[in-house]
Amino acid sequence: MQYFLIKSEPSVYSWDTFLQEKQTFWSGVRNHQAKNNLKLMKKDDLLLFYHSNEGKEIVGVAKVLTEAYKDDTAAETDKIEWVGVDVVPVETLKKPITLAFIKADEILKEMLLVKQSRLSVTTVTKQEFERVLELANM
Repeated sequence: MQYFLIKSEPSVYSWDTFLQEKQTFWSGVRNHQAKNNLKLMKKDDLLLFYHSNEGKEIVGVAKVLTEAYKDDTAAETDKIEWVGVDVVPVETLKKPITLAFIKADEILKEMLLVKQSRLSVTTVTKQEFERVLELANM
């Protein structure tokens, strides 16, 4: 089992929209490191869903349904084969975990969310993932 964090601005694609749709193709990633993280994902890996720019908080847990495949939203002139994965929501956190809280927490302050703040898809350690769930359910 691997763990990741995916980001979306709520005005672009919110957790509530994800819950309503029940499944989505996580596409539109145009950063090589984020693309490589998508390629690492396997079926049933777990994801933290983070609202970026507005809210700046982890709001839910999702699950990977498929391994990475071609993202057809990329321009045909683009020579890079971008990828995406199908994901489904698992649960809404009882208490969202804010970026400010993450930065102050001894375990979470080392997350790639903090260290590489512009990256839209990051890996998460098992310890970080479990800590988020622990804090969200307090």
